[in-house]
Amino acid sequence: MSIIPCFFDPFDGFLTSTLSGFPTSAREMSPRVDWKETPEAHIFKADLPGMKKDEVKVEMEEGRVLQISGERSRENEEKEDKWHRVERSSGKFVRRFRLPENAKVDEVKASMENGVLTVTVPKQEMKKPAVKAIDISG
Repeated sequence: MSIIPCFFDPFDGFLTSTLSGFPTSAREMSPRVDWKETPEAHIFKADLPGMKKDEVKVEMEEGRVLQISGERSRENEEKEDKWHRVERSSGKFVRRFRLPENAKVDEVKASMENGVLTVTVPKQEMKKPAVKAIDISG
């Protein structure tokens, strides 16, 4: 896998805004997300094991911001149960990504299979600025 350096930082300024208004558990229950760009689309894959699609929301906010949020419920505790270890996180989570200008935000599609959420954002072809040659006199 190659990582291409880029001057566009989709995470710029989002650390504080992403977590504001959410309890500490939102920071703990933060799913891992891969973002890849193909010639046709931006594709996001989020690991959400054990979650159902009705527990997850995918939204487009103003300013080309893709937001993935949801809540994983705690397992019901019975009085006679004795827990030895609790490592799986629960609670609310939110992930936000600022999309580049070539994103077709009105054509976003999402699907969920085997605990993996896939969000596909098609790309539009960006017009290259016209270049006009100028004759040099003299």
